[in-house]
Amino acid sequence: MNEMDRKPMVQADGGTVTPGYMPGFGNDFETEALPGALPQGMNSPQKCNYGLYGEQLSGTAFTAPSHQNERTWCYRIRPSVKHSSRYTKIDVPYWKSAPNVIEDVQSLGQYRWDPVEHTDQPLNWITGMRTMTTAGDVNTQVGMASHIYLVTESMTDDYFFSADSELLIVPQEGRLRFATELGIIDLEPKEIAIIPRGLLYRVEVLEGPARGFVCENYGQKFELPGRGPIGANCMANRRDFKSPVAAFEDREAASTVTVKWCGQFHRCEIGHSPLDVVAWHGNYAPVKYDLRTYCPVGSILFDHPDPSIFTVLTAPSGVPGTANIDFVLFRERWMVMEDTFRPPWYHKNIMSELMGNIYGQYDAKPQGFIPGGMSLHNMMIPHGPDKNAFEGASNADLKPEKLDNTMSFMFETRFPQHLTEFAGKEAPLQDDYIDCWSDIDKKFDGTPGKK
Repeated sequence: MNEMDRKPMVQADGGTVTPGYMPGFGNDFETEALPGALPQGMNSPQKCNYGLYGEQLSGTAFTAPSHQNERTWCYRIRPSVKHSSRYTKIDVPYWKSAPNVIEDVQSLGQYRWDPVEHTDQPLNWITGMRTMTTAGDVNTQVGMASHIYLVTESMTDDYFFSADSELLIVPQEGRLRFATELGIIDLEPKEIAIIPRGLLYRVEVLEGPARGFVCENYGQKFELPGRGPIGANCMANRRDFKSPVAAFEDREAASTVTVKWCGQFHRCEIGHSPLDVVAWHGNYAPVKYDLRTYCPVGSILFDHPDPSIFTVLTAPSGVPGTANIDFVLFRERWMVMEDTFRPPWYHKNIMSELMGNIYGQYDAKPQGFIPGGMSLHNMMIPHGPDKNAFEGASNADLKPEKLDNTMSFMFETRFPQHLTEFAGKEAPLQDDYIDCWSDIDKKFDGTPGKK
């Protein structure tokens, strides 16, 4: 079906192209695309207006603590049981789930990749996913996977949801539209989005080809980190997160629904669009965030704080203070510390760190870590600045300096990240990355006071 022939999603103001958003992170929202579609004062009336069906989507257990309990009531044209039929197992060869330990692929070491390039092959959101690392266990709902997505074509009458995970999406090039059950999110570089576990959606290319990064979170949901003595402001502020207003499709068309479940993919056929939620209220919803609104906090006198100071979102584990995943952002900021080595210091870490470059130059690696590229430093593997970065920072005139035109991020997890076969054998691995430290000099000679 031609895109122009499709009956578009409908919103409350009659708009069909520009998505609308509601501000807040974890808010209890309410929104309706038709007046009076949302029941007032109750969740499950005997009969819903417009002949809609009431249905609850639970993102946490019923008995989760109130400050963590997430659910959304949906008022839809058909209940979700009509968006499901007999499933057939299908093969999605490049999307892997943990545990995925490949015997002849070594994950111990320091790794860096050039951007994964597009090919002539048409790829959508599902077929274009390329898993780089996996960690933990999807079946016990701990850990994560990191992916690169390469998308050149829209999903047409094809829909998807993951029962395994929520997806944190970090675009690097191109623009995508996520047409979800709860509304529309348009996404471009310098923004991120979170698609909750269990939410149906379709991905369309607005400007392609599109490439970016995905953190697939098997564990507890992402939340904002506690600020502690930083107080009520800075870092990521709740008001800058945006959830979509209600929008729906009432369209009969032969369609498919693909489900990711326990690391396997299954598909069924239905006769209509499942994006039929006319109204909803609750706090379990997709969300987008503009990374340019992140307000970094840092040292204003001496020393370099731990990189956790740049955490945007964290997914907690069962160990207090030790995340299942942290999403950390290294963006434009001022460096003003006195008598201090300003780049990230040399380090061995109990956490495993996967980094990606959205744009610009990263201060600890002036060369080689290019936009669209990735690096991996697994748990307790040493890493840090190369010689040029060390010598430059050690001898710099320490006047206030702005790190400009730079945006990189880190997916950090308490679990070791295992390379997939694609990451180890097909992706453009920089075989000489380990050599970036080979020319670091020994400076110690026993002379007191030598620097």
